[in-house]
Amino acid sequence: MDFKKAAILGLYISKDYAEDLFRLLATYKDISASEAASRLNMHIKTVQDFLEAMTSLDILEKTEAFEGKRPYYRYSLKTRNIRMDIDLSPLFESIQPDDKLGMKIRESKNARVRFTVARNNQYISNVVIWIGEGRDRKERKLNLSIPQGKFLYHLPFPSAEFHSISDIMEKAGIEENHTSEILDIVNVLLEYNVIESE
Repeated sequence: MDFKKAAILGLYISKDYAEDLFRLLATYKDISASEAASRLNMHIKTVQDFLEAMTSLDILEKTEAFEGKRPYYRYSLKTRNIRMDIDLSPLFESIQPDDKLGMKIRESKNARVRFTVARNNQYISNVVIWIGEGRDRKERKLNLSIPQGKFLYHLPFPSAEFHSISDIMEKAGIEENHTSEILDIVNVLLEYNVIESE
């Protein structure tokens, strides 16, 4: 299940009336939206939206029926179990980190940024970036993890030579298992022109 479908399921399954509607669906061979709404004293549009959402997730089956010449739909359960299984694999970095660790970076000149040093003077605790001009200027604050803070503490100044990400990580004593979060903050700061690459 992808995040879009999981969001739909989560939205509807969390409703107070979800269990009552599923109980009706389990009790009846099939049921229409108007029948379910009448039975539970609910608005038909609310019930219709729920039934259509569950149909889109392949939890219900929808069949067309006729009352005189007027068509409508009846809904029935296709399963007795609903499982939310979300594959997080696509969220992991598809490009090997080694491809980016060689990038040479340093702090940009006139970056319009404030680095706040933690009390023990061992790492940066947060970064404040100013975006826009004059009254339209907005503040964007980024709270950092400790490895990110150590990394930025050792980031070369604008007047210094460029250093590779891997060299800065080594100098800061950051272990390899923090590579993805280091690359994440580097990408964000490159986007805001706080960091520049060679």
